[in-house]
Amino acid sequence: MIGRSSLASLLLLQHAHKQVNWRPWREEVIIRAKEEHKPIFLSIGYSTCHWCHVMARESFENVRTAELLNANFVCIKVDREERPDLDEIYMKV
Repeated sequence: MIGRSSLASLLLLQHAHKQVNWRPWREEVIIRAKEEHKPIFLSIGYSTCHWCHVMARESFENVRTAELLNANFVCIKVDREERPDLDEIYMKV
């Protein structure tokens, strides 16, 4: 989980102890997804994003939704202020 690493991102710290087991964007996390044959569920946002907080409250804090995500995906949370390169790529798709 994110909370067990020493990450400086406020967004990642905000989601460290939530229902969904968010992981940071790292090579070992991508490898884990491949090894477990699970797709990646990617969430990109920033700490003061209103709609990110709405999505977290209405979806990711729902126990059943979190259970489904955790069981079927490797969930990755990206701070767009920390990784604008990834944000730009996924904004275009």
